[in-house]
Amino acid sequence: MTGATSSGFDKVVASAAEAVADIPDGASLAVGGFGLCGNPIALIEALLAQGTSGLSVVSNNCGVDDWGLGVLLNAQRIAKMTSSYVGENKEFERQFLSGELELELTPQGTLAEKLRAGGAGIAAFFTRAGVGTQVADGGLPRKYDGAGGIAVASPAKEVRTFGTGDAAAEYVLEEAISTDFALVHALRGDRHGNLVFNKSARNFSPLAAMAGRVCIAQVEELVEPGEIDPDTVHLPGVYVHRVVHVGTDIEKRIERRTVTAPSSATPDTKGA
Repeated sequence: MTGATSSGFDKVVASAAEAVADIPDGASLAVGGFGLCGNPIALIEALLAQGTSGLSVVSNNCGVDDWGLGVLLNAQRIAKMTSSYVGENKEFERQFLSGELELELTPQGTLAEKLRAGGAGIAAFFTRAGVGTQVADGGLPRKYDGAGGIAVASPAKEVRTFGTGDAAAEYVLEEAISTDFALVHALRGDRHGNLVFNKSARNFSPLAAMAGRVCIAQVEELVEPGEIDPDTVHLPGVYVHRVVHVGTDIEKRIERRTVTAPSSATPDTKGA
């Protein structure tokens, strides 16, 4: 992977398997995607194939039973998830309630800012999200003991008042997140790692990329440096260390397919 970690050099690697080859057991990962949009499935499947286990994963959600991070979960490769949404994955529920999986449930906006702060070098921040709840007070189950009891609960967090008079309000301290690696999917990228994301796939992917000390991006379209207008770059290449070209025909899942039945009587618009 010549130049793969040096800014200004060609960061393209030959395959997803090569890109994730140095991710060890027990590594922490920030993974992009929003629902089933923008899941870096080629990198996830390569990680599955190489057998890496004991992973601590930070992502908005954990995919579904047979897609996205769900494939790693099904193979019991994930030891801990930090997420804001955990629905629509029966295996996730089973592993969590049986005590096989640790979960740090985090408000969605807080999770986004924790990732961004980690990438920006900010150690912690205060937010109003979670004040007056178990997010701040502690006691949220993080891991069960397999018999219905709580083995690990979330700790209480510092709460401080800011402002004066009627503007005074309580805020809870949240620590930033940085991880060993980040895995993201982008619509377009150049050889220097500048990335463009597609619509809602942009929600968490740039933030996850920033939080990883080594960021690996799979891209549908690979272009030469200078071919992406700087004004359209969503994530600059300084945050990206490896780029894998996966092509535009890579499988994409639709979370809920909604179609409109054709009308039984089509009006005659001839001459309109």
